[in-house]
Amino acid sequence: MKPIVVSLSVILVCAVLLIFSTIFSNPKVNASAPQTMPTTKEAPITVASASQLMPQGNMDIDLSQAQTTATGLMYLETQAGEGEFPTRGQKVTVHYTGYLAEEGFKRGKKFDSSKDRGQPFSFTIGVGQVIKGWDEGVAKMNVGSNATLIIPPDLGYGARGAGGAIPPNATLIFDVELLGIK
Repeated sequence: MKPIVVSLSVILVCAVLLIFSTIFSNPKVNASAPQTMPTTKEAPITVASASQLMPQGNMDIDLSQAQTTATGLMYLETQAGEGEFPTRGQKVTVHYTGYLAEEGFKRGKKFDSSKDRGQPFSFTIGVGQVIKGWDEGVAKMNVGSNATLIIPPDLGYGARGAGGAIPPNATLIFDVELLGIK
């Protein structure tokens, strides 16, 4: 019992000394020395444009002006162009964003976008380099136009899907801008 009392006494003395040294210590402050506050450089503020604030998914598509072709492709011109129309064998350059269609032809999950990459996409029209819905839909566009293509599975990737991004039998929605023809 005696060693416990001695140990507790030593701990108590140390605690009292620590408390007194903390209370009665007074760091000297030189009042005549100039005091400077650290500064930080302000980062420039970037303001988002209205188009960046618009939701990118689940946007309704007004189908009242859409054309449906004999193959089932739905084509909706969203901005008229003034250039020429492409023909089979010509190389076209487009910007696009692709979405999985949700019920009611709403844009669902975005699966690809040339705009996000900052790299337009080029292909030869009508020779099978792209899905059938693209060959048919882009042929209806003229340079400078924007269109929404709603592509049924048989004009898209069908029962096989594509990678992990596009499930089998998916209806696809593409917002396409025709930039040029060569």
